[in-house]
Amino acid sequence: MVKLPALILCFLSAFCVTAQQLKPGFDAAEYEATLRRSAVQVDTKFRGATPKETGYTRVYRGKEVGLHNKWDLWINRDTSIMVINFRGTTYDVDSWLENFYSAMIPATGELKLDSNYTFHYKLASDPKATVHVGWTIGLGSMAPEVMAKVKEYRARGVKQVIIEGHSQGGALSTLMTSYLHYQQVDGNLPKDIVFKTYASAAPKVGNLYYAYDFDYITRGGWAFTVVNTADWVPETPVSIQTPGDFNKLNPFTNSQEQVASQKWYIRLALKHVYGRLSKTPRRAQRTYDRYVGKQAYKQVKKYLPRLEQPRYSGTCNYMRAGSPIVLQPDGDYYKKFPDSGNNVFRHHIFEPYYYLIKKTYSPVIAPDSKGIN
Repeated sequence: MVKLPALILCFLSAFCVTAQQLKPGFDAAEYEATLRRSAVQVDTKFRGATPKETGYTRVYRGKEVGLHNKWDLWINRDTSIMVINFRGTTYDVDSWLENFYSAMIPATGELKLDSNYTFHYKLASDPKATVHVGWTIGLGSMAPEVMAKVKEYRARGVKQVIIEGHSQGGALSTLMTSYLHYQQVDGNLPKDIVFKTYASAAPKVGNLYYAYDFDYITRGGWAFTVVNTADWVPETPVSIQTPGDFNKLNPFTNSQEQVASQKWYIRLALKHVYGRLSKTPRRAQRTYDRYVGKQAYKQVKKYLPRLEQPRYSGTCNYMRAGSPIVLQPDGDYYKKFPDSGNNVFRHHIFEPYYYLIKKTYSPVIAPDSKGIN
């Protein structure tokens, strides 16, 4: 048997590189790359920004649509993985309105965004699931273009997709993951495409039943929500739980029936207590829908004049979705990023997240990695 010289074997092996494979589970290096691409995505330069992205190349930038929404498409070196990266909130008024328009709508339904475009969507299989209306508008504005690109690159053999974003971009990445999953279920996308999601510094996008559904369809380590515990944005939107948010067999749901079986003086006392406990959150819910639903819609309509106002779900029991990755600040962190001053986004921008991910997961992040700070 003729033995090939070692130099020739090395030369041949260079052309036989195994394609990179996405694996379930949190990967700190993958998340660090999410921060890098998100920093490149933003139009406003942060301190020390323009990080050098070494593993992926941006091959497409989506059109600016909806309420100032935009996304980027990246491909890795061996063209085995594509990345969909959503831009976060900009300084533009309509971008902020997308956040504030936070009444809830059903997670399955339709939104008429324009006179010639109605967005039909399914984001959960549970009929009790509800989602943030503003970010669903953003999702619907970008969905046709994202779907077209996913199909285009699937035809080229790309079957692995990372969906990611920071802040509002993280919220949109969560909803897009649900949307693309149910597009697969309905036969509109090949079922062999694998999706992995990194929602960085993301606010809450849906109610408890949406979160249940999202965590179920991404079970096994395919979707993560990364949170700096000093950051207030992941605490939003405001959550209000009323008796209408409970499952049918919850004792609070059937309290009237249970109270009716008690003696008259017990019934009187229980009705009084139950009325006091339920009246306040119900009133708060109505106020919430009035200001972040109907009033916010009037402002949004200035930017999307043909948007039809949807019917709101009458709930805002917001919950986080995705497997949590908690970044916990310590004393050194607060020396670098003081918990004081006028900058309310001090703990939310890229630098503190990059600092914490390096400090928490430094052994698995490449030492030659060029950072944001």
